[in-house]
Amino acid sequence: MGSRVVERPPRQLSTATVAGLLIGVLGIAGLFTLRALTPAMGELNLPNALQDLLTLSYSVIIESLPFVILGIVLSILVQVWVPDAWIIRVLPQNPVLRRMAISFLGMFLPVCECGNVPLARGLVAKGFTVSESMTFLIAAPILNPITIITTHQAFGFDDGILVARLLGGFAIANLIGWIYSRHPDQESLLTSRFAAECRVVDAAAARRSNGRKSVDLFAREAGVIMPALFIGAIIAGIVQVAVPRSVLVSLGSNPLWSILAMMVLAFVISICSNVDAFFILPFAGIFLPGSIATFLILGPIIDIKMLAMMRTTFRTSTLVQLTAVVSLMAALIGLVVNFVA
Repeated sequence: MGSRVVERPPRQLSTATVAGLLIGVLGIAGLFTLRALTPAMGELNLPNALQDLLTLSYSVIIESLPFVILGIVLSILVQVWVPDAWIIRVLPQNPVLRRMAISFLGMFLPVCECGNVPLARGLVAKGFTVSESMTFLIAAPILNPITIITTHQAFGFDDGILVARLLGGFAIANLIGWIYSRHPDQESLLTSRFAAECRVVDAAAARRSNGRKSVDLFAREAGVIMPALFIGAIIAGIVQVAVPRSVLVSLGSNPLWSILAMMVLAFVISICSNVDAFFILPFAGIFLPGSIATFLILGPIIDIKMLAMMRTTFRTSTLVQLTAVVSLMAALIGLVVNFVA
């Protein structure tokens, strides 16, 4: 993605950035406060559904927030502190091999899917193509040491669940990367706001110290990501309260419906890939292995929280296409596992 240098006075934080920071910080702080007061409010006969909503939304944020912050920090390291030539030099020049190598960057940057969104934004701003950043975004939460270790601890090599998750994540990431590498105008896949940020290099900002750049970039990325995390967590909590889990469990023995049920569960629960194996482990005795594999593949890529966060970078039409392809591939892998296991 090309860029042009624009000479302008030192840029202050935009109103949108400040508003985003306020919404995200105050919203999350308010949720934490309500959660802390829940036992006392329970004495006032607070409805169980509302208590569950607060607990579930709070859990999503507690689990995700450290990785979001870590992802922003890593994004800053990539954009500000790592030389462009170093990143380009260590990756293969062949497009297919390059995307395959990018699939394994998560092995060195073990952040869950929440933190990978700001990191993927940083890669695009650094000069990676949109298709390459998508390959990283999809592969990294699955192909990283923490996820591999936790999945192995939960399932070992039983029923091929771990192998299906790793191979499935790699295959889907590279399929998506290949599909969008064929797009004639990859920049059109991005939101107009983020595309403009990537095109324009602020000459005044370029003269600032790396420390000042890092602070400004942290504020800007947090202003975009934090509100999306807060809103996504609330939506995930609402849906979890509205859909009884017993309905999903009753479908667990059917080879097709169990996969569809687990896809819905993965989309709704919005749980971090570093711990999702332990969350779904109690369902292993009820649901078929292919449906468990589908849950572990789809969840880190497409869920309510991730779509809310990815909307800060990609257009809605792009996310609809991405959701369709990933869902079909995850379901296909689950069917194969059910047939083989």
